[in-house]
Amino acid sequence: MKWIDVGAAIIENEAGEILIARRKPGKSQAGLWEFPGGKIESGESIVACIRRELMEELQIDVDIGSYFGTHEHQYETANIRLIAYKVSYLQGEIRLIDHDAYCWVRREVLHTIAFAPADVQFVQMLQEELEEK
Repeated sequence: MKWIDVGAAIIENEAGEILIARRKPGKSQAGLWEFPGGKIESGESIVACIRRELMEELQIDVDIGSYFGTHEHQYETANIRLIAYKVSYLQGEIRLIDHDAYCWVRREVLHTIAFAPADVQFVQMLQEELEEK
């Protein structure tokens, strides 16, 4: 199986909460939470992908910040290379297209939420960042 490159956004608000979204029924990993983003299209940069996906899926405009990390995960049906960036929310009212729920969550409770397996590594990294502060 080939690897599918996927961009993910770690969006933190001024209150220190992280934006997460739940995959809606009918999608793979339905009911699990994730950091929003999506598949990188042919010839597209990771930064352009994240910006496009957040506009398409959540109807929000963002500013892409620093690289956060990469995690590879092998599912039964696909191999995912998840590439995350820190992202700042600029404008737009969140409207769900590919998800059935979203919420802003404090870092210290992220580990209590059922995340898609590919996203779990980033939950751990965010927890480690919190512990280092």
